[in-house]
Amino acid sequence: MKKTIILMALPILLCLQLFATNQISSPDGKIAVTVFVDNTGVPQYSITYNKTTVLEPSPLGIDLDGINFSNGLQLTTVSATSTVHDHYNMLSGKRSSIQYEARKTSFTFQNKDGKKFTIIFQVSNDGLAFRYQFSDDPEIKIVRSENTSFKFPSSAKAFIQPIAVAQSGWEKANPSYEEHYYQDVPVGTTSKLGAGFIYPALFKVDNTWLLITEAAVGADWCATRLNCEAGSPLYQVKFPDPREVMYHDGLLPRQQMNGFSPWRIVTIGSLKTIVESTLGTDVATPSVITNTSFVKPGKSSWSWINSKDDFIVYDEQKKYIDFASYMHWQYCLIDVNWDQKIGYEKIKELADYARQKNVGLILWYNSAGDWNTVKYTPRNILLTKEAREKEFSTIQSMGIKGVKIDFFGGDGQSMIKYYHDILQDAARYNLMVNFHGATLPRGWARTYPNLLTAEAVRGFEYITFSQEDADLEANHATMLPFTRNAFDPMDFTPMNLYKIPSTSVRKTTAAFELATTIVFLSGIQHLAESPEGMEHVPDFAKNYLRTLPDTWDETRFIDGYPGKLVVIARRKGTKWFIAGMNGESTAKTLPLNLSFLKKKKAILISDDDKNLLKQEKTAIPDNGMLSVSINANGGFVIAAE
Repeated sequence: MKKTIILMALPILLCLQLFATNQISSPDGKIAVTVFVDNTGVPQYSITYNKTTVLEPSPLGIDLDGINFSNGLQLTTVSATSTVHDHYNMLSGKRSSIQYEARKTSFTFQNKDGKKFTIIFQVSNDGLAFRYQFSDDPEIKIVRSENTSFKFPSSAKAFIQPIAVAQSGWEKANPSYEEHYYQDVPVGTTSKLGAGFIYPALFKVDNTWLLITEAAVGADWCATRLNCEAGSPLYQVKFPDPREVMYHDGLLPRQQMNGFSPWRIVTIGSLKTIVESTLGTDVATPSVITNTSFVKPGKSSWSWINSKDDFIVYDEQKKYIDFASYMHWQYCLIDVNWDQKIGYEKIKELADYARQKNVGLILWYNSAGDWNTVKYTPRNILLTKEAREKEFSTIQSMGIKGVKIDFFGGDGQSMIKYYHDILQDAARYNLMVNFHGATLPRGWARTYPNLLTAEAVRGFEYITFSQEDADLEANHATMLPFTRNAFDPMDFTPMNLYKIPSTSVRKTTAAFELATTIVFLSGIQHLAESPEGMEHVPDFAKNYLRTLPDTWDETRFIDGYPGKLVVIARRKGTKWFIAGMNGESTAKTLPLNLSFLKKKKAILISDDDKNLLKQEKTAIPDNGMLSVSINANGGFVIAAE
């Protein structure tokens, strides 16, 4: 009998041993990833957080020309687990100095033809990243499909943005990552637009949050998005629409057979984890730019958001240069058709004038190509390396500090290469870059520190276009720190303090708008107030804007919920700034835990009973708990030192 029991127990012991071998945990042990092959040879993984399943067994794999790495596989080798340490600095973002630590295990699979590939997992305390490694010769293969998936428990909820259909919308300018979010919807809710969902995609499993994105998307790869079938909790990585290319060519990834795919990233934990995590840059490609002395984060005036196309003229731009100087802002952005309405000679004159006032100019360009029909100029002069270098050399000699490039055509491999080429060429001519009508940067701000910001958001311009967007601003803006702005700089073009110079009526308060300057992260913050509007702003708010830091050393999440509330603290040196934004139309009283600031003196700027800005001195109590009232669609900022 004893012998029989022992023989029966052996398979169980072997299974337990195999299970342990195929599991990798975070340094703190809270996150555990299990990797295995199912009975059809499909590689799969699952995730637990605090021993509770947050991602059910989900397929992995990839198919290249003539090579099947998605089924019929065997797991042949599991490496020993090692520890990854990295320290890097960011010129702008959540933190200036970042430490990354993760545990790493590699799983090697073999297909029926004897071909092998490896999936590398790195698990940190705030989530995990994984990518495919190929170890054959340097031959390049086309990637036909990717089987990477994320299967949630059926009770999970999603906070996700649909992507627009390629070549749709105004002047065929989509996709531009500028839709409203589906909020707190059941997993398996499909996009009404029919093209899938963009990153970062936020999910809630009971009380645990997961944020999915990608990083290290190189010039040989396309960017991806997520797709799901109706009612299915399985989200699969999806390649772009065939129309998302340059000149009808270059859609699919071109994978070197001795290289790596991009990282797939899942941040896991509380909302505090999501907001404070830097995982999206932790695994991004380190900087490839050696000289970053010309990269200067800052704030910018911008006429177009207020006076639109007809006022990109010399006198109006000179007025906004004076405005930037008056506010101690470093830049002035000159937008569409400047080459026609002002001209290069007069732009040089404006650049010289701005330099005398310690203001640098940024110039707008149309990305051009055959993927949109936008008539704005300059157009068709950045498409080739020769043309770019000629233009960049010209404007560098004029003293121009940066470029804003608009209306890109999607995420195909050739389009992603275009982004990389622009960033590399701009760096050689000491030019900072702002991408508009563009894809999510996916950690590129670490790889190319001259990428100061990118749009990829339904920003303030929409609020000037329609009352519907103005009505939704508070809700939409309080989604963004948990999603779009979690890892990458975001050019929302925020902060209209007086009123919108259009038919739209702003529904947020002035203090809400003021808080966006802290809550939203952008290397260059293009602010949406006019010189005339600023005349109605009290002096204490002007002084706040003049002395507000351009970069941050530390970030802390204080309170919030996607679409309803956000309170974030950021530190520069010894000074802390705390900002709150109410995404709902009911007033709230917030008990804020500011124990790290207890006994410090502070200045509080908030809304009065008429939604006008007021300032008062306060002090953080000895217990660190500060009660703050916040109006409906309102906000506040606190400066403490």
